[in-house]
Amino acid sequence: MPDAFLYTSPDDARARPLVEALTWEYDSRYGNLFDEEGVPPEMERYPASDFAVPHGNFVLLMRDGVAIGGGAFKRFDAETAEFKRIWTRADLRRQGLARRILIELEAQAARQHYRRIYLTTGCRQPEAVGLYLGWGYTALYDRSIDPEIHRTLPFEKWLPTPPASVAQPEALASAA
Repeated sequence: MPDAFLYTSPDDARARPLVEALTWEYDSRYGNLFDEEGVPPEMERYPASDFAVPHGNFVLLMRDGVAIGGGAFKRFDAETAEFKRIWTRADLRRQGLARRILIELEAQAARQHYRRIYLTTGCRQPEAVGLYLGWGYTALYDRSIDPEIHRTLPFEKWLPTPPASVAQPEALASAA
């Protein structure tokens, strides 16, 4: 059975192993780098409702009934979706899965009428930086200095404007 995308919720039990692995990865890469008094850890910052239609979405990439990757977006502003938690299982990396998830999220954001994507990644995730730069995202930080200084690395990408509707030949003939 081929891989398939499943739109669901971060609360879906099928997402739990991915969310737990992502939480572990954040903790192991960053330790307490982002700890600030009164600010919850990254994986506890946003309620599942932030990633629900009509303003957001949450997708899992499924293989044989098991989630092998996923990602989400939420509303940043009226024309901008903020991508969050793009993730693939550690044992399945280097297969282009994150790019597939990114492409799917971009397409879904466009279907939900967003024109721009905004996202951040952490300074200790060079793989993510490479993915975003390689897929046409613009870094919104000074790349000439050590990323650790920035801690959080923001990116943006403008989605292609959908083509204007083309008049049907019958409509053109009746207008003549």
